[in-house]
Amino acid sequence: MDFRGVEKTDKWGYIFTVFYNGERFHSFDEMAGKITVKGEFRRVMNELGFTWAKGIQQGGRTDAKVSAERNMLYVSSNFEGDLKDIIFKFNEKMKESIFIRKVQKTFPNLSFPEYVDKREYLYRYPKKRIKRSLEEIQKTLEEISGTYDVSRFTDKKGLELKEHERSVVVTFEKNVLRFIGNSFMPKQVRNMSGYILTGEVETFPGKYLTLENVYLKDELLDKMILPIPDMIVSGVEKIERTADEKIYIFYVQKDKKGEVIGKNASNIKALRKEFGNIIIREI
Repeated sequence: MDFRGVEKTDKWGYIFTVFYNGERFHSFDEMAGKITVKGEFRRVMNELGFTWAKGIQQGGRTDAKVSAERNMLYVSSNFEGDLKDIIFKFNEKMKESIFIRKVQKTFPNLSFPEYVDKREYLYRYPKKRIKRSLEEIQKTLEEISGTYDVSRFTDKKGLELKEHERSVVVTFEKNVLRFIGNSFMPKQVRNMSGYILTGEVETFPGKYLTLENVYLKDELLDKMILPIPDMIVSGVEKIERTADEKIYIFYVQKDKKGEVIGKNASNIKALRKEFGNIIIREI
């Protein structure tokens, strides 16, 4: 995470935590002529004035018809307007299909999936369709929880991936299967659900599956950028800092930058002794 490089760009990273109803979309990734999660997010956000140069990265990719309680969409943007207003308008327009729960500001140009620690899925299969006994289900849970090659629980697309080993813990409570893992192969959760509940590897329907949560690594959580409205420094218009308090961002007018830095960098050296790492961004 190159925090010095942030001084040379006008972008920030934004993480949108979103809910979506998978049954209202053809797929998750953008496809020409199809209604997709990413495609609708991009379309509406762009219409409202929030734009970005590169693509949308995600905390978890979901199959067709799969919903999410909390997935994360990450973009890098130089947007400077009222983001709260855009989110309000987005939710009013899209509340039946996608809802932005919150947005977090962080560093731009990240390879976002590398900062995902684990993902949590729930599979809610109708109780009346479950034919196996609780004892049979619990025995199968013990069999498939752990770290191993999960190739038999994926599809042709998954078999083409270089790495087939995954770590997963599966539990069954109140007729709901809960999967927690560091990474999942295509259709892995749906195939595992079929195996647990029938004894055969079978791809169960996506409409019963929900991406419940995406958990980020501390390395990224520490670098969420927070406003510091009560801090005042001469010549500085606005101040933010990272969650771990190790990096401060000073926003200055172009004609005030020299004043903040000082002759021979005397002022900025003194400020760095007081605050530590400082990024100066012109506004």
